[in-house]
Amino acid sequence: MRFQNLMFLAGASALALSNVANASDLTAAEAVQEARRAAAERTAATEGQEIVVTATRSAQPLADAPATMSVVTGTELRRRPVQDLAEALENEPGIVINGIGMTRRGISIRGMSNEHLLTLIDGRRINDALANMAHADFDLGWVPSVAIERIEVVRGPLSALYGSEALAGVVNVITRRPSERLEASGLGLLGLRDGKGGDTGQLSALIGGSITPSLGVVAWGEYRHRRRTQSPLSPRESELEAREALSGSIIGWWEPAQGHRIEIGQAAIDDDRARDTVTTGARPVYYEYQDHITRAQTHGSYTGSVGWGELQARAYRSVLERVNERDQNQTPTQPTKATDTVFDGRLTVNVFAGNRLTVGGEHRHETLRDSTVNTAGKADVNHNALFVQDEWALRDGVSLTLGSRFDHHPAYGWQTSPRAYLVVEPIEGLKLRGGVGKAFKAPSLKQLSLGYITVAAGGRFIITGNPDLEPETNTAYELGGTYYGRSWNLGATLFQNDLDGLVQTNCVEFCGVRGRERRAYVNVDEARVRGIEVSGQVTPLPALSLSASYTYVEPRDRSKDRELAERPNHSANVKLAWQVADATEFNVRGRYTGKQTIYQADVPVRLDDYNLWSVDVSHDLTRQLTLKLGVDNLFKKRLAESSALYSFAEPGRVFFAGMGANF
Repeated sequence: MRFQNLMFLAGASALALSNVANASDLTAAEAVQEARRAAAERTAATEGQEIVVTATRSAQPLADAPATMSVVTGTELRRRPVQDLAEALENEPGIVINGIGMTRRGISIRGMSNEHLLTLIDGRRINDALANMAHADFDLGWVPSVAIERIEVVRGPLSALYGSEALAGVVNVITRRPSERLEASGLGLLGLRDGKGGDTGQLSALIGGSITPSLGVVAWGEYRHRRRTQSPLSPRESELEAREALSGSIIGWWEPAQGHRIEIGQAAIDDDRARDTVTTGARPVYYEYQDHITRAQTHGSYTGSVGWGELQARAYRSVLERVNERDQNQTPTQPTKATDTVFDGRLTVNVFAGNRLTVGGEHRHETLRDSTVNTAGKADVNHNALFVQDEWALRDGVSLTLGSRFDHHPAYGWQTSPRAYLVVEPIEGLKLRGGVGKAFKAPSLKQLSLGYITVAAGGRFIITGNPDLEPETNTAYELGGTYYGRSWNLGATLFQNDLDGLVQTNCVEFCGVRGRERRAYVNVDEARVRGIEVSGQVTPLPALSLSASYTYVEPRDRSKDRELAERPNHSANVKLAWQVADATEFNVRGRYTGKQTIYQADVPVRLDDYNLWSVDVSHDLTRQLTLKLGVDNLFKKRLAESSALYSFAEPGRVFFAGMGANF
């Protein structure tokens, strides 16, 4: 479906829905009920009573979790256009959006690289695309906002539970499971950029609920589109790539007895990207670069809850394929297929009052098919792990969580990731927390392959693998506290990450000789990332909520005694939600990104700070229909106008309008 057709369809749908709205106005009683529900949700969030599961794999209030966490609700996300997880989380504490190349963006938590962030969907891993594909952001767009219940963000390593890749933290997308009745939801949003290109469109729907008291099903689908934009410095090149994606999922569940649940599901996504670019040779050639990405995940699980504890067993398989095309006789990247097959399970036992013990294991078989990885064009590895976690309620207001994970990798043997975290409530409402944890990340199959070779930087050099690489490790420390008052909270956290053996590419042969230079993956860096994070939220009136956060980061490359690149020292976020009337809500979001250092030919360059503001309004036309209007990047900030060295682009001001439906 072309974008113009989507615009016509969404416009016609909005007109039809408006006519329905005029025929069935929202009653005063319904409006008051909805306003009270929204106010109750805001109060629960402010007072730390939201229920989360990611920090320990068991449900508990956010204020009691042994980690620094925040939650983004699906209701928040459905008020504005959200293309992927990076846009969904850009206003969360400690998070900065950075560039990963080819106009794509990644998520950095507290100055840590996006490569060190583990992404989960309902607690399941998805393919780590970035590990085996350069400039990959394909892990960020699995679930449309209409299907999201909430997103839980853990800032700090969780390798003790989740293993490799969780050095910086974990993002867990919790999807919706309508159960009380059959529900249907729809969302159509159009974004019109103030300039040429960059227009966006989203059309998504969800239907699901209980078929019988013990059987249920939920299905969702989405079409998502963004047009490419031109670079202001080179109009024949793209500043932002075009994106077009079609996704769908279906999940069914059966509860044969109370406390027992069996679930199976299938998700599939087709994701196309396109951009105009140019070669770097003496005679530049302008050409179109296209990536065609298909992803799928098949999953099944059993969860049983009884008086003494809980048992969970899961199996799932994720597949990601990428095909590259280029015109003007340019050589494309070879096709790549990455497959992950996972079997995992855990047993949680309430040993005695105040003690909960969890033990579990995981087997993961990772396969990569790529002609560049070795002469056989295929590499694979088995990851096996055991983990244990013990949660102690030592006395009223004091809890201690101890845990460790033992991962086995064929190249490194057993790796241990221990963690200890203490939460103390010395007075009612004050939560003091602190902990220490160790995490590791194994190099990817490509990085470890002796035969791996690829041409990079437009032919300037080649990159080869290195089977002698050691894992990257992180030892993290955290100490902080939060006071939860009546309708307000305020907290601060000190953090430090000591990283060893970061994997980078270094020149090892014919350095500086174009076309002959060879670079290899090596462990070179020792780094330290430390700082402070401050956040607060207040709900002075049931209809009004204000939240803000500030993060200072000191990112240091200790090997070279200089600052790490693309880690802003200061960042801040602010959000205001105002229930203007029973049926109308107004929101303001602001994001500040401080100065940061990048390196041009190994010479440090300091980039200017910037801020971005957005506003939106939602109005319930009826109990079922909601009109949404807003502006992203209100003051039309364009980073390229400040410097061409920013690693990603902001699209400028975008006006959006849409309609949400719930039945």
